[in-house]
Amino acid sequence: MTSAEIANKLPKDFIWGFATASFQIEGFANVDGRGKSICDDFSKQPGKTMDGRDGDVATDSYRLWKEEIALLAQYGVKSCRFSLSWSRIILLGGRNDPVNPKGIALYSNFINALLEHHIIPFVVTLYHWDLPQALHGRYGGWSNKDQIVQDYVRYAKVCFQAFRDRVKHWCVCFRYSVTMRL
Repeated sequence: MTSAEIANKLPKDFIWGFATASFQIEGFANVDGRGKSICDDFSKQPGKTMDGRDGDVATDSYRLWKEEIALLAQYGVKSCRFSLSWSRIILLGGRNDPVNPKGIALYSNFINALLEHHIIPFVVTLYHWDLPQALHGRYGGWSNKDQIVQDYVRYAKVCFQAFRDRVKHWCVCFRYSVTMRL
């Protein structure tokens, strides 16, 4: 069955979409100012991931995102849920740490390309389990509510300021109940 045949079977107002998570697809953990996230260290521990794979390359979306968006458009996709990498936007993650202009540019260009292909950047996720490793090392990350809230608020403001003109739907934390239990 083709994409068009599937689309014809769905209600007219159905928003056909796909979802991704930055750590799972981007790769290029040490490129253009991205800092380490807790996922980087976790995935390198023996026995923690399938076949010992980590996120250093992932699906290489950091390099291939333009081709991936073209494929989504070809499939008739109307929306894309994706997450931003906190440590790609703010290398060390903290409220006083510098913003990475290359990280902002990457996601800005990605959002623009989605819109050019008539794909809604739908439910952009700020946190998908990829806390900057530096925050975990500094004060224990999520276990230190007083510190993490200040850093997260700053990160969220940076993202809203950079992308709010094009992103209308946000998710602040993917599966928060799991995150809070860790």
